[in-house]
Amino acid sequence: MKNSYMQRKEDVVRDWWVIDAEGVNLGRLATKVATVLRGKHKPTYTPHIDGGDYVIVINAGKVNLTGNKLDDKIYYNHSGYTGGLRERTARTMRDDYPVEMVERAVKGMLPKGRLGRQMYKKLFVYAGSEHPHAAQKPKEMK
Repeated sequence: MKNSYMQRKEDVVRDWWVIDAEGVNLGRLATKVATVLRGKHKPTYTPHIDGGDYVIVINAGKVNLTGNKLDDKIYYNHSGYTGGLRERTARTMRDDYPVEMVERAVKGMLPKGRLGRQMYKKLFVYAGSEHPHAAQKPKEMK
């Protein structure tokens, strides 16, 4: 009987991918990015190893939200002090903080704990169409 393949962290080969978020729904974008960051798109996927690739998301400011989410969806932050709750709508987030909006959506889909934080560090989000990672020769992902 043949044993299952278990990848070792020393054997991980990482690629760089560019994903254009223009006109793409936020949730669908986040699931695709989270899948690539975890490494589930590879045949060598091992749950307890960070075998994912690096992902660059461009045009985060042009991401799409369906329905009434632009006005109904609210992002919360709390400073920890009394009365320190801050509420922002999705429209405000998309216009003023598009990078944070995409990062939050992806981070929520990654595992919680040490491994998830390690995967999250391979994500690079930019509001515009330019990015400083040309030296890594990233491939375009549709």
